[in-house]
Amino acid sequence: MTNPPSPLPTEALELAQEYVRLGGKRRSANDDNLVSTREWEADSAEAKSFWQSRIEPLSKDKRAEVITHLPSVSVV
Repeated sequence: MTNPPSPLPTEALELAQEYVRLGGKRRSANDDNLVSTREWEADSAEAKSFWQSRIEPLSKDKRAEVITHLPSVSVV
């Protein structure tokens, strides 16, 4: 069995990757096509600032796209 191809780089993917690189701990939760995040651990100060300045201001749809690129709480 082969691994699925890596997603093409998009702005949403790049934002999610940078957030995680900065120490972001949020995880995506997808339930019945509703996208949200869960927080069990605190973000680093840098990740928190990045989320507030770069991701929160996005439209609901764009923010959801970023969230789908975060590590998932679901185990498949």
